[in-house]
Amino acid sequence: MSNQDAELLELVRSLTDRVESLEVEIKQLRLLNADVPEETMVAIAAAVAAYLGHRAKRRQARFTSSEIWRSGTRRRQHSHDPLHLR
Repeated sequence: MSNQDAELLELVRSLTDRVESLEVEIKQLRLLNADVPEETMVAIAAAVAAYLGHRAKRRQARFTSSEIWRSGTRRRQHSHDPLHLR
């Protein structure tokens, strides 16, 4: 084998070892994070956002009962136009 082939072989072996060690680390991290419930993750994200100064907005659904809205809805339901046009 030439000197260059030996160097390339050594580089491939070292890269293979590094990839294997990184795969082991990733598996360990996945095992550590596997049992965190979603509610806890949401709470942590909210705490970080609050710490960084983001103010959360609470929104409430509002339903209108005006006559104009009701008549427009009735008109759309009774029309035979296709729902979605491309």
